[in-house]
Amino acid sequence: MSHYEERLQNDLDAIRGKVEAVGKAVTVAVQRASRSLLAFDRAAAADTILGDMPINRAIRTIDKECHFFVARHLPSAGVLRFISSVLRLTIAIERIGDYAAKIARETVQLTEPISTTVARDVELMSEQSVGMLKQSLKSFIDGDAEHARGTMGMAAQVDSSFERVWLDLLREGEQESRSMADLFALLTVFRRLERISDQAKNICEETVFAVTGQTKEPKIYRVLFVDAANSCWSPLAEAVAAKAFPNSGAYASAGWEPAEAIEPALESFLESKGIPSRHARPVPIPTTHDELDDYHVIVNLGTGLRDHLAERPFKTVLLDWDLAPEGAVTEELLAEVHKKIAFKTRELMETLRGEDAD
Repeated sequence: MSHYEERLQNDLDAIRGKVEAVGKAVTVAVQRASRSLLAFDRAAAADTILGDMPINRAIRTIDKECHFFVARHLPSAGVLRFISSVLRLTIAIERIGDYAAKIARETVQLTEPISTTVARDVELMSEQSVGMLKQSLKSFIDGDAEHARGTMGMAAQVDSSFERVWLDLLREGEQESRSMADLFALLTVFRRLERISDQAKNICEETVFAVTGQTKEPKIYRVLFVDAANSCWSPLAEAVAAKAFPNSGAYASAGWEPAEAIEPALESFLESKGIPSRHARPVPIPTTHDELDDYHVIVNLGTGLRDHLAERPFKTVLLDWDLAPEGAVTEELLAEVHKKIAFKTRELMETLRGEDAD
């Protein structure tokens, strides 16, 4: 190894060591914040809040050293990928530190200790989020892309736990067992624990990029179009979206009072436009939480969906387009609504995926 190569490696090791140290510090901060909440220990919560300041200073030091490294060594290829990943990774770590401090701040504001049910939820989500954080940081420090890919799957467990926690908080609210301010504080706590797993996933993605050069695949958005009968307008929207943006989304349609058959006029219209029909017959909207949770966006083309949708997952966006006219379906009406749907669909998919949506 030449003198230059040795100096470069020493500088890399120094940066990696600082990343490892601040990663451990922020992990401890999350654990301490969770323990202070479980014990209703306001003094420990205050220490956690103050402890975020050294973490922020350490991150600023790492950022500065990364910029010095680039100026000193003019790196390329894998070394440059590593440094650029560190600069993005420190953003994730700093945010996790902020989440720990936020959990501690909410603990200080609580008027009474948390219930046994909520304590169980805190322990579960904290264990899952901290476990994922530890594994993601280990993947980055070890330069293990395969381990990082495996760790990403842990995020689904945290998301599932959050949905159950949300229901537990709703029940506490219905029982009026604690103040509304406390319930909002606890919701904030659980949201931050969930966000820790999201940031851990970002760290895993940076690991894969630093090691292999592979960037994150563009997200495929799942969109459900609905109206009452699912015999004309929602199948039209589904077909239009699938034709115009096949690589940007996965599309489906349904109705809360599905008809017996698809409108014959719709089938003829789609054929004249060269748009493949995607429905043999109308189908009912999903009824379970897990089925609805599969969709990023639900588009209501008619009116009255909320009266027939018993529960909407927390992360699913519900849009009202009001593009399902009543009355006889004619070719002229189909052409008019088709233009409106095409315009709204392009707006939606370009918002979700950007101007390169395809």
